[in-house]
Amino acid sequence: MDQEAYRDDVIGKVCVTRDVLTAHPKGYSGWLNLTEIDPDEEVQGEIHLQIEILGSDAARKLRCSVFEARDLARKDRNGASDPFVRVRYNSKTQESSVVKKSCYPRWNETFEFDLDESATEKVCIEVWDWDLVSRNDFLGKVRGDHQLIRTVQQEEGWFRLRPDKSKPRVDEGNLGSLQLQVRLRDETVLPGSYYQPLVQLLCQEVKAGPKQDGKLCLITLIDETTTAECRQEVAINLIKLFLGQGLAKEFLDLLFKLELDKTDEPNTLFRSNSLASKSMESFLKVTGMQYLHNVLGPTVNRVFDEKKYIELDPSKVEIKEVGCSGLHRIQTESEVIQQSTQHLQSYLTDLLITIAKSVRTCPATIRATFRQLFKRVEEHFPENKHKNVKFIAVTSFLCLRFFSPAIMSPKLFHLREKHADARTSRTLLLLAKAIQTVGNMDAAASRAKEGWMAPLQPTIQQSISQMKEFITKLIDIEEKEGMLAFTTSLEIPWTLVVKEGPLFIHRGKGKGPLLSSSFKKLHFSLTSEALSFAKTPSSKKSSFITLSNIRAAEKVEEKSFGSSHVMQIIYADEAGQLEMAYLQCKCVNELNQWLSALRKVCVNNAEMLGSYHPGVFKGDKWSCCHQKEKTGLGCDKTRHGVTLQEWNDPLDPDLESQLIFRHLFGVRELMR
Repeated sequence: MDQEAYRDDVIGKVCVTRDVLTAHPKGYSGWLNLTEIDPDEEVQGEIHLQIEILGSDAARKLRCSVFEARDLARKDRNGASDPFVRVRYNSKTQESSVVKKSCYPRWNETFEFDLDESATEKVCIEVWDWDLVSRNDFLGKVRGDHQLIRTVQQEEGWFRLRPDKSKPRVDEGNLGSLQLQVRLRDETVLPGSYYQPLVQLLCQEVKAGPKQDGKLCLITLIDETTTAECRQEVAINLIKLFLGQGLAKEFLDLLFKLELDKTDEPNTLFRSNSLASKSMESFLKVTGMQYLHNVLGPTVNRVFDEKKYIELDPSKVEIKEVGCSGLHRIQTESEVIQQSTQHLQSYLTDLLITIAKSVRTCPATIRATFRQLFKRVEEHFPENKHKNVKFIAVTSFLCLRFFSPAIMSPKLFHLREKHADARTSRTLLLLAKAIQTVGNMDAAASRAKEGWMAPLQPTIQQSISQMKEFITKLIDIEEKEGMLAFTTSLEIPWTLVVKEGPLFIHRGKGKGPLLSSSFKKLHFSLTSEALSFAKTPSSKKSSFITLSNIRAAEKVEEKSFGSSHVMQIIYADEAGQLEMAYLQCKCVNELNQWLSALRKVCVNNAEMLGSYHPGVFKGDKWSCCHQKEKTGLGCDKTRHGVTLQEWNDPLDPDLESQLIFRHLFGVRELMR
C-alpha cells in the first residue's frame, strides 16, 4: 500500500520569524499570505562537524571532519532518506559516502583542501538525499568562515542545518491567507530565594484577610492596575502561587470581599471579567478538571454518539422527510420542535441527575471555597428579597464559567479529541444555554430573551430546584475538612489520574517485520506514581511502570512501525537494565498530549537520559543510525523540556513568582 497516497496535500505555508515575535512582546496577531512550499527551504536537523586549519604558513590545509547528523528530513517513501555530504571550498567539491535509509547517519569522514588566504568563499557543507532515478533532494547546509576559524584554529560542535534561500521568492498572495495569533515569551527565572520577599508580602496580606484597617494592600493594587488583556494571565499565576502556599481559599475570599464592596446591584455580581471572576474561573480549571470530566463526560459523549437533529428556534428549523420506504411524509415544524424538546429534556435531566450525585466527588478545595463565597454573599445581601443571590453567586462560576463553556467547546476541555460537527455543535449550544438558564435561576427572564426556549421551561424550573438543593449539600463541608484539603490535595496528589485512555502497546518480539498490526489495544492510566495498563478501564491493572524508573519518553521514527503516532518509554527494570515500551496513539495530537503528560510527571527524575534512539533495534543494529551496539549512546537528543501548557500542569513556584514580578514591574508607574 502506498502511504504517499494517503498523505495530506499541502496548500502552502506561513513563516513567523523570531524577529517579528520579538518586535511584538504582547504577541503578533494578523493575516499572513500563504506561500508555496520550496523543498530546498524545508530542512531540519543538525550536523556534527569539526573544521580546523593545519600545517605551516607555506602549506596550510583546511580540514573538515564530518561525524554524524540527526533528525534529518524524511524525503523517501520509506520514511527515511539516503543522506550524503557534499563539501565545497574555493571552487572544489568533495563528497562523502551514502548512508542508506537513515535520518541519523554516521559518516566519520574527513575532507582536506589547500587553504587559500585570499579566498572570500566560505566553506560550505551541504547534506543531500541520494536518489537513483530522480534528482537528489536538498537536506540543508552549514557555512563555515575559515577567516574566523584562523583565529581559534579549530571549531567543533553541532550545527543547525539551514535552508537554501538563493532563489528569490515573490509573494503573490494567490494561495490564500491564514489568521494567526502567536506569542513568544522568554523568561529568566531566578532561584526561589530571590522571590521570597514578594511571596511573603503577598501571603501576609492574604492571611490578614479583608480587614486591613484602611491600609492599601498589594492585592488591591494588582486588582486595580490589571487590564483586560492581561487579567487572565495574572489570575492563573496568582492562583497557582497561592495553591502552592496553601492559601488559595483565603486569596479568593479576599477578592470576593473586594468585589462585593464595589457591588450594590446583585444582578451584576461576578458577571464582569474582574480579577475575582478570572481567578475563580482559573481555580476551577486547575483543581476541578477531573471532576468536570466525571460530571459532563457521559452526557457530552451521548450527544456525540447519538447525533440527533435538535432545534428549538423556528427560524432555524429544517423540514425533512420521515417515514419508511414508500410512506414518506414531510415532518412539520411543530413536530421537529416537539421532538427536539424531548431530546433536550432527556440530556438536561441526565446531566442534572449526575450533578446531584457528584457532591462527594467534588474536590474538597472547591467545596470549601464555594462555602466561603456563599457565606460572603449572604452577609452582603441579607434581605429576603435577595434570597437567591447566594445560590446564583455559586452557579455564576460553576454553571456559567465552568460547565457551560465545557459543553459548548468539549475539545478545549479535553472532553473530546475533535471538534463537533455543525449538528452536534448546535445541540451542545442549546444544552449549554439550558445550563446557563439554570445557573441564572430566572426562567422568566430567559423566556423573555429567547422565547423559543419556552418548551424547555418546565424542565428548567425543575432543574433550578435540583441545583439549589445540590449547592446546599455542596457547601455543607466542615471548616477543618476544607482546610485539610487545601494543605494536602496539591502537595500529595497520589490518587489523581494525570491522564488515561486507550493506547496500543507493541507485543511483537522476534525477527519478523515490525508492523502496526503487532500492537494490542489496552487501557492506560498515568498517575503521579506509575503508568499502568489493563484490558479495560474497569478491570484490574495487570502491569505498571513506576515513574521513578522512567528515563525518557520520546517519539519513534515513522519507518519503524509504518506509523507516525508511536512513542517509546525507556525505563529501568528491577535489575537496572534499560527496557523500551512502544505505544501507538490514534493521532499526532494524542501522541503529543501523552508525551507532554509523561515528561511533566517525570520532571524530577534524577537519571533522565540525554540521548536516545528514535528507531528500533532489529536484528543486529538500530534502524535509525545503523549502530550495532544496543546499549550505546543514542543518536538523537532527548526532549524532556518540550511539553504542552495545560491547566493541570504541576505547580512551579519560581516561574509563577517571576511572572507576577514581571507584571508588577510593568505597572510600577501606574501603581505609584
